[in-house]
Amino acid sequence: MSTPLLEVNNLRVSFKMHAGEVQAVRGVSFRLDKGEVLAIVGESGSGKSVTAQTIMRLTPTPPSYIKEGSIVYEGKTDITKLSESQMGKVRGAEMGMIFQDPMTSLNPTMTVGMQIAEGIRKHEKLSKSAALARAIELLKLVGMSNPEGRIHQYPHELSGGMRQRVMIAIALACHPKLLIADEPTTALDVTIQAQIMDVMRDVQEKTGTSIILITHDLGVVAELAQRVIVMYAGQVAEQGSLHDIFYNPRHPYTWGLLQSVPRLDSDKKSELSSIPGTPPDLYAPPKGCAFAPRCPYAMKVCMDNDPPQFEIDGPAHTAKCWLNHPDAPKVDRPIETGGAANV
Repeated sequence: MSTPLLEVNNLRVSFKMHAGEVQAVRGVSFRLDKGEVLAIVGESGSGKSVTAQTIMRLTPTPPSYIKEGSIVYEGKTDITKLSESQMGKVRGAEMGMIFQDPMTSLNPTMTVGMQIAEGIRKHEKLSKSAALARAIELLKLVGMSNPEGRIHQYPHELSGGMRQRVMIAIALACHPKLLIADEPTTALDVTIQAQIMDVMRDVQEKTGTSIILITHDLGVVAELAQRVIVMYAGQVAEQGSLHDIFYNPRHPYTWGLLQSVPRLDSDKKSELSSIPGTPPDLYAPPKGCAFAPRCPYAMKVCMDNDPPQFEIDGPAHTAKCWLNHPDAPKVDRPIETGGAANV
């Protein structure tokens, strides 16, 4: 097996607050191969964004701190051990990030051209004119109209979709090997969302950049990702290929997420379902399965013992649920598998 671009091993991240310790990420492990698109999905508060920001070392310290685990880049560099000055050389050059809201992420006092050129000049030591020329090329790459004129505009002069294209251009400025997109379409209307996803797909195909896509939109996942991680309460509930998650899901939480997606390929008239209850308090996580209080299939063992990652037809597809134990009772999945992939 080839060396992965990124390997996260037993990552645990907490926040020290006045009320106690918030265990935001609790033992997350996964790998990202070169040229792969990996989606991380889950409800708000599941630990998706904290995981992504920790990879970039962008969580504020304090109050956050890495309790345990490693983030190994290209098989040799442990991101968790780098100093801030060392990380400054990695961010932008090796890894880029697209944030949720471009209006709050872009500098309102600088033209978009100078914001794109800033990272290029820092990492590649180009002149101002050469960096601006590269900025124009990047804006063309992300499908911006009139890039020669746009580089002289300020963020408030652009639409939401244009600002997000600028954010993608900034993230790609120094040809990073890894691009992390943290809910890049959340603040956009559905038409612009589709355009931005087309841009990301086109960029990935042209550059071969590996992408970690953080989202709660399973429709976006079906369009772009090759592998999927489902997170719940700071842990990996299930992970596998796109086909595994949509056609053979093995965790009740994954079933609930799929049931909440509108179906366009079914004649059945039914209301969209939702997962009852609320996520657990991560100040004091439960000792058993975190999803057990909301799970209609919960057993006594679920309440008392945290399940391991059970392999489903091999190590590439795992699910953290006692229903996958050989001695567990058989249950009928409450979903028509594969339907969400057609949204």
